[in-house]
Amino acid sequence: MDVSSALRAELAPTGVLRAGINLSNFLLVRGRTETGDPVGVAPDMAQALAEKLGVGVRYVPFPSPGELADAAGQNIWDVGLIGAEPQRAEKIAFSAAYVEIAATFMVRAGSPIQSIEDVDRAGVRIASTARAAYDLWLERNIRHAEVIRAPSIDSAYEVFVSTNLDALAGLKPRLLSDVKKLPGARILDGQFASVQQAIGTGRAHQAGAAFIRAFVEEAKRSGLVARLIEKHAVQGLSVAPLA
Repeated sequence: MDVSSALRAELAPTGVLRAGINLSNFLLVRGRTETGDPVGVAPDMAQALAEKLGVGVRYVPFPSPGELADAAGQNIWDVGLIGAEPQRAEKIAFSAAYVEIAATFMVRAGSPIQSIEDVDRAGVRIASTARAAYDLWLERNIRHAEVIRAPSIDSAYEVFVSTNLDALAGLKPRLLSDVKKLPGARILDGQFASVQQAIGTGRAHQAGAAFIRAFVEEAKRSGLVARLIEKHAVQGLSVAPLA
């Protein structure tokens, strides 16, 4: 991919690529270095993108994807690595997904809920993490059940347990650990959504957005994404199909 000085100035106006990273996605960010930089598939994707541009990378961490999305257009980050959702796409030009993560529900012991289709019914209360990609899906699609939102993944689980809610929405890899903590709980078969983890930039950056889209497709085609998943030993991530 050719990189012009104009493209470099558009995507990295400060001379480095400022990459917004969502620290709450434990599949894509596995920890921190001694200097505080995030470690994982998402930071490595940002590093690889910066290398394609011929610039360095500086990570801009956010505690949640909603806060990262809120910073779009504020000259805080140049690219953001979060789930691509219609609400966020109003401000952010996203690539196609580079990885996908299944989202489903967990229910408690003795629950009459047997399938995902049973969840969206009057009287059902769902615990969710506010403004997570799967929570934005619930906001668009849940018509009859009530969604109770908590500020973090951990607090969503605590609310589900402490207030005796009917279902807990979440990424399947996280629910696989949560279900072990609650005797008799079970995870519903299938998924209600597949969270599309992508790379976005400001909507005004048309050339930059095209460059990022091409980079993501090449990262999937070349096996880079698969190698990063293997490098960080992540269970529950799958390489997204080519766009």
